[in-house]
Amino acid sequence: MIAVTRLNGSRFAVNPDLIERVQENPDTTLVMVGGATYVVRESLPEVIALIAEFRALVIATAHAYTPGDGPRLSVLRGEGDSIAAAEAATAAGAAAAAAPTPIRPTER
Repeated sequence: MIAVTRLNGSRFAVNPDLIERVQENPDTTLVMVGGATYVVRESLPEVIALIAEFRALVIATAHAYTPGDGPRLSVLRGEGDSIAAAEAATAAGAAAAAAPTPIRPTER
C-alpha cells in the first residue's frame, strides 16, 4: 500500500496494483481499476516514485524471505503440520498421475 494525501489533508492508503492510471491536469488524480477516482496532493512524479518504492520493497522482502523461517502449514485435512505427510501425498499423487488413463473403457 502507498500512503497519499487528499486535498483536504487527510491521508489514506491505496493498493498500487489497482491503479489503472495517474493523471495530472492540474490536480493529480488516481483512477482505479474499479472506476473510483481519488484527487491527491502528491504530484505525478511523486506518485510514480511511491509506487516504484513500494514494488522495490516487495521484491527486497521476497529476496530476504527464507521458507524455513515461518510456520509450517499443511493444506491437507487431518494431517496437521506434517511435512512428511505432505511429501507422501505428493508422491502418491505423482504415482497416480504417471499411470495412463484409457481413452475408451477397456471392458463393456
